[in-house]
Amino acid sequence: MTDESLVCVIDDDADVRGSLGSLLRSAGFEVALYETPEEFLASRVPAVASCLVLDIRLRGRSGLDFQEELAAKGVHIPVILITGHGDIPMTVRGMKAGAVDFLPKPFAEEQMLASIAAALKADRARRAEAAGAEKLNACYERLTPREREVMGFVVTGLMNKQVAGRMNLSEITVKIHRGNVMRKMEAQSLADLVRMAELLGVRDESIRRFNI
Repeated sequence: MTDESLVCVIDDDADVRGSLGSLLRSAGFEVALYETPEEFLASRVPAVASCLVLDIRLRGRSGLDFQEELAAKGVHIPVILITGHGDIPMTVRGMKAGAVDFLPKPFAEEQMLASIAAALKADRARRAEAAGAEKLNACYERLTPREREVMGFVVTGLMNKQVAGRMNLSEITVKIHRGNVMRKMEAQSLADLVRMAELLGVRDESIRRFNI
């Protein structure tokens, strides 16, 4: 693999776990194998792109129930469901719950590897989006209350002179605040700042608040 990633497997059949582990390692993946969902939950999965290959019929436990439990706990890991006894209702339930794929046993190696590649790609994209949102919020937190107010007016399309009139400030002062906003938000252009404001919900809030 060209970057860090981890494939987790939960299957109570030791032979299946072993075969999957060998296949995935031969393809260059880091692998973590678990017999039960409890073992998976007790582990410390590294903060890297990950996916979970999950057997639907576990000893004394439903893989579908566990998939829904993970979602309820806020564990956002792409899931690939596998089973030797699948049916249409199972497939529908799993896919509605967000499964990336549903593979019947025995599955083709190429199909499994393709599903894992798609799942890891989706998790990388999710992590990148989350990291971007975290950085954006951190930048916004750096703004002073006055700078946030200026930003709110600017992203609605008001000119500096109009902002100055609404805030009872000089146009020069507004320009200074606007420059500080651009720098702290790391915005390269007004369009860039507007996009950030939309992601933060600042633009819509300003339009409602000031009836712009």
